[in-house]
Amino acid sequence: MTDHQETEESQHHITPPIVYVVIFATLLLFTALTVGASYIEMGLLNPIVALAIGVIKATLVVLFFMGVKYSTKLTKLTVGAGLFTFLALVSMTLADYISRAWGRW
Repeated sequence: MTDHQETEESQHHITPPIVYVVIFATLLLFTALTVGASYIEMGLLNPIVALAIGVIKATLVVLFFMGVKYSTKLTKLTVGAGLFTFLALVSMTLADYISRAWGRW
């Protein structure tokens, strides 16, 4: 291994504390937004809005608090593969649920 490769592999990104404070405040804001949205009657949009806010909050946590934003491509690929697997399992479950003949037996 050359010196350049050793220094490149051993480098770590140092995130300033203000980033964590801003992300924490954003998460609190989105939590308040979720609570506020729960009091508004939007019909079928209520769960969609709640899930959208939850996805944004989860993305912020994964990117910043778990450090995926500044990590290697392999870590990002692993997170993406986990997300893809989760979405595939949820879609198969929903496909099975939708395709059933409820009340016809």
